[in-house]
Amino acid sequence: MTWSKRLFDLALALVLAPLLLTLMVIVLVTLMFTEGRPYFYAAERMKTPTQGFRLWKFRTMSVDPDDSGVSGGNKAARVTRIGRILRKTRGDELPQLWNILRGDLSFVGPRAPLREYVQRFPEIYGQVLQSRPGATGIASLYYHRHEEWLLSRCATAEETDRVYCETCIPAKAKLDMLYQRNQSVCFDLILVIRTIKRVLS
Repeated sequence: MTWSKRLFDLALALVLAPLLLTLMVIVLVTLMFTEGRPYFYAAERMKTPTQGFRLWKFRTMSVDPDDSGVSGGNKAARVTRIGRILRKTRGDELPQLWNILRGDLSFVGPRAPLREYVQRFPEIYGQVLQSRPGATGIASLYYHRHEEWLLSRCATAEETDRVYCETCIPAKAKLDMLYQRNQSVCFDLILVIRTIKRVLS
């Protein structure tokens, strides 16, 4: 991560912190009264092809110790009532402010992948993860909803994995590489503003 991108992340985090922290308290209190513990979900994601970190979110699904892979239609029954709202509004991702402050994430970049997919597709992620993963990005803005629709039609874990690997990973990688070629602080700011507009709409 370049110093200018890191400085942009810290400055934007400082500006947004009062709003984001207020929203986090509201979500946390809501979860305390509706869902119970655990309130947070932490899972390993990759910020380089070899270096992982713990990505933090608000919990949106019932706990399953054997959970693995991306979420598809086979996991739909585990999504909680509040979890559906949080996912739709991306409110579950508010705790990622901590990851941004730590430098694990940038505000803008490719979605942080699971280790298993980085290991299975080293050629793709060797290129994609030259950029620090982000909380939002081109793929998040323009492909995420289509990806959710594709995976929601999958009835088994095997089908979810196949669709994700054959369709979603290559499509997102093309968008991530487009971002990488055009990356700048100005472009990051544009994508952040578009993300805020998308959430508010």
